[in-house]
Amino acid sequence: MTIQENMVVSVDYKLSNHKTGEHIEATTAEQPMVFLYGVGGIIPQFEENLLGKSVGDAFDFSIVAEHAYGHSNEEQIAMIPLDVFHDENGQFDATYFSIGSLIPMSDSEGNQLRGKIMEVTSEMIKMDFNHPLAGQDLHFSGSIVDIREATSDEIAHGHAHGPGGHEH
Repeated sequence: MTIQENMVVSVDYKLSNHKTGEHIEATTAEQPMVFLYGVGGIIPQFEENLLGKSVGDAFDFSIVAEHAYGHSNEEQIAMIPLDVFHDENGQFDATYFSIGSLIPMSDSEGNQLRGKIMEVTSEMIKMDFNHPLAGQDLHFSGSIVDIREATSDEIAHGHAHGPGGHEH
């Protein structure tokens, strides 16, 4: 069986910055990344590099930032008044809201975002809402752990279910 559209694919991979070699993340064969191939849930070039591979096949490829998470966009950096982050008692938790922290937020339309705190002043917090890997050329290496046909429910829902996948 080879990887093609509407297959549930499990991969064990290591991700690093292609230019610097810095380790970003890794999975294991026991806890692989599981996804439904061909539905747009992951980087398109990641999928393209796996097309036609079989269980046990190795992969090793890079994806430039432009085709991964894009370049950092200044419009995704915001200055937010500090009082937005005060608790019900009007207190500010400087430990939680520290430089480098990723904070879950939502925009005016209810969309969920994560912002990285870049700067904290007495009146404002500067947050970066770009994807954490924006601007980075990525390097993936690993192997195919498992491939199976997706169920009709998985295809209808657009993601993998079951062991290693998403449960409803």
